[in-house]
Amino acid sequence: MDRLDSLLDIIDQGESRYGDRLSFGMRSDDGATEQWTYLELNRHSRIVAWRLRALGLNAGDRLLVWTPSSPAVPALYFGAMRAGVAFVPLDLRMSPGAIERIVARADARHLILGTGRDTPDPADARLDHFPSSNVEQLASEPDDTFPADWEAQVNAWPRPTGSDIAEIVFTSGTTGEPKGVVLTHANLIGTLDAAHNLIPEQEHRAVSLLPLSHLLEQVATVFYAMSVGAHVLYIRSRNPRVIFEAIRDHRTTSLVLVPQVIDLFWAAIEREAAAQGRLRLFNGMRRIARRLPYPARRRIFTSVHRGLGGSLNLIVSAAAFLPPSLQQAWEDIGVVVIQGYGATECGVASASHQGDHALGTVGRTIPPVKVKLAEDGEVLVAGPTLFRGYWRDPVTTAASFTPDGWYRTGDIGRHDRSGHLILMGRKKDIIVLPNGLNVYPEDIENALRTAGIRDAVVVETKPGRIEAVILAPGEPVLPQGGDPAGGEGAPDLGESTRLRSEIEAAIRTANHTLAVHQRVAAWRLWPEIDFPRTHTLKVRRDRVRAWVVTDEPLPVREEQPAAPRRGR
Repeated sequence: MDRLDSLLDIIDQGESRYGDRLSFGMRSDDGATEQWTYLELNRHSRIVAWRLRALGLNAGDRLLVWTPSSPAVPALYFGAMRAGVAFVPLDLRMSPGAIERIVARADARHLILGTGRDTPDPADARLDHFPSSNVEQLASEPDDTFPADWEAQVNAWPRPTGSDIAEIVFTSGTTGEPKGVVLTHANLIGTLDAAHNLIPEQEHRAVSLLPLSHLLEQVATVFYAMSVGAHVLYIRSRNPRVIFEAIRDHRTTSLVLVPQVIDLFWAAIEREAAAQGRLRLFNGMRRIARRLPYPARRRIFTSVHRGLGGSLNLIVSAAAFLPPSLQQAWEDIGVVVIQGYGATECGVASASHQGDHALGTVGRTIPPVKVKLAEDGEVLVAGPTLFRGYWRDPVTTAASFTPDGWYRTGDIGRHDRSGHLILMGRKKDIIVLPNGLNVYPEDIENALRTAGIRDAVVVETKPGRIEAVILAPGEPVLPQGGDPAGGEGAPDLGESTRLRSEIEAAIRTANHTLAVHQRVAAWRLWPEIDFPRTHTLKVRRDRVRAWVVTDEPLPVREEQPAAPRRGR
């Protein structure tokens, strides 16, 4: 990658290097696709920049972006950069109340909306009278209001520098004032450098499933993808069949996913093997394949790969714990799974890579980032990827850094003997037992997932008493839009001896791997199909804790530890 003075260099270099190669496309539910080349993408970014200035936006203004993914969205991001405008991405899953608070906090001038059935209604957040435009119209071909030399004028505008603000990413503000993470061009270029040290060089074709409001998706499938000439396909549907068809037809090589979706895809593969009466054989072949080189594994599972387009070889996972058994499952069939760890405030802090992707860790520090552990185990980060601060919030900004300038992530971690970072949980969630020992809920939750529990939240119900709130067994659900608060009711397992025994066996297996003071004493079944989650799919623990007060637990019956479950 050539030296970058600003993110605009990515799209300009992409045009000069890749020209008529396809950059971004979108597939509709009926299979129709719209495709833009790198040359067309850059032209549309200039059109957007001109129209933003025509709307009265000036350098330094903020632009709200609340739209589903489409090729016009990267054009909008780069167009805003050309106009010197900082974009403020809003997640489709944010609640209307959170959106209202962010709008007030950002002091933005204009709102960009998308099209389609998953586009939010601005009236829900009391934005129906806020100045707004449609992203597809904004990026459409010039009309007669454009002067003949409009493109030359745009090219002559001052370009941003590394210290200029590119975007402001706000937290949801669910429990208080939202915090706006201010990211400069230099911050994002540093994160891009880390991505180049992490993702292997190859011909990349990706299907984008995560929102472009997420920094992970921006860096991986926009900035990095464009810097290597990748072809990215957006799909609006959340129907697994449509998604698998898109992955197959696009001959996808790489996917950037959260563990919840990785699990859903794997469940579909297992379900197909079971439908053919071959699940036992399938799992037996996996145990053989994992001792072979990756190309040989792919040949053994040719039929599986054919259904995925024949080219999928890399999955990038982030944002949550990835059960080692799930990573192993994909790697058994010849797909490398690498994990990244970081935050919007600091970019990619640590990650595994194609040559070093040990199970159960988030890898090593990725240059140019620096990571160290505080005395209490908190992960501290420094380097060029660190955000400038929180938007108009100097007090919170100061509290987020150590006196010598390291960012406090709030995560607790440790390093294994090989130097891989292992995350243990959030500092604020630590349970201090009456005997002074610390319990990290995520350590126990990860052990439960490894033992076969779909997902769990660990709470202390009385001093020293550890209990688990369990999701009912079943396949994961693909995240939907809106502000999720659980979903449909989960099955009642109170009268089901078999399912109750299955849950208890998994808990006993997990307890067998935990220290005495970490062991789960009782469990409860969450009454809905999924936990309430934030727009970044993290569990809202406060809601789960509040529910625990009103529900009765089921004790974990003392029996011999069950044998660990094979496969997943």
